[in-house]
Amino acid sequence: MAADLRADTNSTPVMPSTPPAVLGPAETRVIWLLLSAAFVAILNETTMGVAIPHLIDDLGITAVAAQWLTTAFMLTMAVVIPITGFLIRRFTTRSMFIAAMSLFTLGTLIAFLSPGFPLLVVARVVQASGTAIMMPLLMTTLMTIVPPQSRGRMMGRVSIVMALAPAIGPTMSGLILDSLGWRWIFGIILPIAVVALTVGARWITNLGENTHAPIDVLSVILSAFGFGGLVYGLSQIGGGEGGAEVSSADAAAAGMTSTISLVVSLSIGAVALALFIWRQLALQRRDVALLDLRAFRSLNFSLSIAQIGVMSLAFFGVITLLPLYMQRVLGVSALETGLVVLPGALAMGLAGPLIGRIYDRWGTRVLLIPGSLIIVTLLWFFALTLSDTTPVWVIAIAQTALSIGLALSFTPLFTASLGSLEPRFYSYGSAILGTVQQVAGAAGVALLITLMSTGTASAIADGVPEQVAGAAGAHLAFTVAAIIAMPLVVGATLIRKPADVVGGPAGTAH
Repeated sequence: MAADLRADTNSTPVMPSTPPAVLGPAETRVIWLLLSAAFVAILNETTMGVAIPHLIDDLGITAVAAQWLTTAFMLTMAVVIPITGFLIRRFTTRSMFIAAMSLFTLGTLIAFLSPGFPLLVVARVVQASGTAIMMPLLMTTLMTIVPPQSRGRMMGRVSIVMALAPAIGPTMSGLILDSLGWRWIFGIILPIAVVALTVGARWITNLGENTHAPIDVLSVILSAFGFGGLVYGLSQIGGGEGGAEVSSADAAAAGMTSTISLVVSLSIGAVALALFIWRQLALQRRDVALLDLRAFRSLNFSLSIAQIGVMSLAFFGVITLLPLYMQRVLGVSALETGLVVLPGALAMGLAGPLIGRIYDRWGTRVLLIPGSLIIVTLLWFFALTLSDTTPVWVIAIAQTALSIGLALSFTPLFTASLGSLEPRFYSYGSAILGTVQQVAGAAGVALLITLMSTGTASAIADGVPEQVAGAAGAHLAFTVAAIIAMPLVVGATLIRKPADVVGGPAGTAH
């Protein structure tokens, strides 16, 4: 690894100013270990959705209570991710990896042994604490040690992890639930996590140097209330999905409670987030911010993050909406739904390395422009053609094409956004990227599920049969998703590949 080090002030962490020209065995091993750990963490995250109905029956809980198994996970991610930028700079690569995988492994063990619902929620929180650290650590490490001319290819490998894990997760979950029961979802992941932790603890090496600046407790509190409040509030928008039938009086009371919770949560989140930003602007003058917002001085980074936010909103909303549509409108089983979306996820992952090479050679626009056009076109296709009689094979083909469009977009966006920053801001940029994905994804899920539910209820009120009404609700949700995604086409023309400047900021645009 390059020995060239740079420090702006006494309190600024020392980071490599230039990555090595060629990755050595130690650096390559670190990347593969981090990729493996991230794969396990994401695989776990994507298995829970299919298991919720089984948990409701086995644990004797309501659908509203069961939602906390995903809400608690999302909340923890939203709280932890913003502080990972500081943590990655404060502690060594090895210590962060061990902490992340230890938390994830402990959470998985608790879940496997959990006798009931309360401890299972605790387990999900512990798991999420480790998962939240892993992806920013992977992204920061990759940007720190991979030379600019090879970053696209390496980020393509990250795309494999981000696509294959969600592809395998639901299908694996369905098979386990049908044969072994929900507890073995965690039982099968547990030994894999133990192996990843053991091997990583043995072979992970420390990269770069670290700051010794103290953590700002007030910033942590404001971050928790800010991002946590927003994500929790957004999760409440679609919170009525999946509940049992209740009386109109009970439904009205529940609706009032949900509305109050929504308004209070979003209000607290907005105020705390504003105070958090104000606090960071003050602290970054002394280079001690929890989340240094000077990363946004790069125009290319800001544009890329905005593009990622819009894409995440549409992407996470759609991948949640499609299974609902297939199961409720078309009557497709959960396992069959997983098999329908599997080709798209596999295509997305397998295309990652090729897309990375194209990025390294030709830059962003050759990928982002066709990618954004494919995404917008397929969303309009869903909006205009889905009905209660749409053949499943049509959905499979369309979803596969949509996944290819997403693959053409995510890899160059990840690489261009972080590559636009000075090396000392890589960890903060990774934390910002993860936070935007988390909040935008929560917003997309909440918005599209609510629109589908509202559209369905309105159609039923007009006397439309239930399945036709469900298709009408899906039509409304996909139409809004398509409209939201349209700015992606414009954004694709504005984002560029950062210049491969050796010894300085990678194409930082101010």
